[in-house]
Amino acid sequence: AVVSTQSGHYGRASKKTKKAMESINSRLALVMKSGKFTIGYRSTLKSIRQGKSKLIIIANNTPALRKSEIEYYCMLAKVGVHHYSGSNIDLGTACGKYFRVGCLCITDPGDSDIIRSMPSE
Repeated sequence: AVVSTQSGHYGRASKKTKKAMESINSRLALVMKSGKFTIGYRSTLKSIRQGKSKLIIIANNTPALRKSEIEYYCMLAKVGVHHYSGSNIDLGTACGKYFRVGCLCITDPGDSDIIRSMPSE
């Protein structure tokens, strides 16, 4: 799993959250390789509206209004929402991108079991 030293807040995370985060990161990496996804707020809302989305992942520093709007859309579309425990910088790193990712939508999980594993956490 990718560990970001740039943000430096991993020292405070408990062992359980770190373990959960690593499993999410590895599943996310598998989705990036084998699945289909859209990155970004507008494309996420678009795919929810079209009914293509399976799971939405939101970074923890996404603005409250934006977060609640995505949650509302997901509730209407009956799509799962996962609140990623890292910031948008960490989420971008977990996706293997060199930019920040506030929210992403998984439309096809590929070989990953990320959709089945998320509601349990």
